Amino acid sequence: QVQLVESGGGLVQPGGSLRLSCAASGSIFSINPMGWYRQAPGKQRELVAHITSDGITNYADSVKGRFTISRDNAKNTVYLQMNSLKPEDTAVYYCHAVIYTRRAVDAYWGQGTQVTVSS
Repeated sequence: QVQLVESGGGLVQPGGSLRLSCAASGSIFSINPMGWYRQAPGKQRELVAHITSDGITNYADSVKGRFTISRDNAKNTVYLQMNSLKPEDTAVYYCHAVIYTRRAVDAYWGQGTQVTVSS
């Protein structure tokens, strides 16, 4: 059974930093892409960043220059380094991955981790 487990959320002051991690486990053949979405109260879920297995990245305009996505293919893990955090970054952050197993390809979501930016 494939699952994504996230960690690293929390409360941080404006201008601070947090690092999110998401590890995929199960009978995985490959993962492409992996990424992060977020959903603030009353808003739709939006893409934050994603990264392909070759390391090609894509970022939302609102986080460019502040957030960095990376992955460790050997560990099936994706990271999101968030710097210069702003109150508007407050949201539940969800890991997302398109995972290929021997039998199928499916999109998976993590359980979500709360990020709160507040003084």
